[in-house]
Formats: sequence, structure tokens, C-alpha cells
Amino acid sequence: KRDIPVANFIMHEIHCSRNLEVCRCCGESIPKSEMRNHTESEHVQVTCKCQMKIEKNLLKDHEVSACPLRPALCQYCDIQLAFNKLQDHEAYCGARTERCGGCGRNIMVKDLKEHPRVCG
Repeated sequence: KRDIPVANFIMHEIHCSRNLEVCRCCGESIPKSEMRNHTESEHVQVTCKCQMKIEKNLLKDHEVSACPLRPALCQYCDIQLAFNKLQDHEAYCGARTERCGGCGRNIMVKDLKEHPRVCG
């Protein structure tokens, strides 16, 4: 998968076919002596804490961006909880009320950012 001078191409092709193998999973050229190790370390199936089976090399990305159990912060109270619990928590947490220091009315937490524009 690299540019080779025409004069060296035949020798290079022989060398590659003897020593390298293309991984069926990721398409990378891997030395034949390391293919088993590559497959076991990169493409073995592991189980995420959410019980999803995924290739080991994809686990980090899954845990950060797709796992329903990845950590997430509530926008109202900054508590950390699992992403799949966030929506229900924020609906409850944002509906709590706090007294406005300006007008004295009880304002829902989810409306506190907008309240200063309409506060008496």
C-alpha cells in the first residue's frame, strides 16, 4: 500500500507476499508472524459494562460516545450519572424550584437562566 519504484517492484512484491498479510477485519498489512497477536489484541470481542459485545479496538470510542452507561453530567445540578438515566433525572431536577432573590417568586431551575430577562 505504498509507492514503490518500478525497478524494485517485483522484489518488493515477493517480499510482501512472503512476509505480510492483510487483516480481514481492518485491512491493515500485518507481518504474518504477528497476525495472530494482532487479531487477538485488536479484534477479539469483549463485553462492555452495558453488556454489548464489541471489538476490543472499538471499545474506548463506544465507552465515550455510544455506551448508554457512559458518565454524563446533569445540566442543572452537575451530578454525574449514567447517560441512560440523564433524561429522567433532568426532567425531575429542572422542575425543582428556587426562590428568586430579585422578585421573591419560586422559579423552576430549568427557567432560571431566562428568568432575569423577565424578573421585575
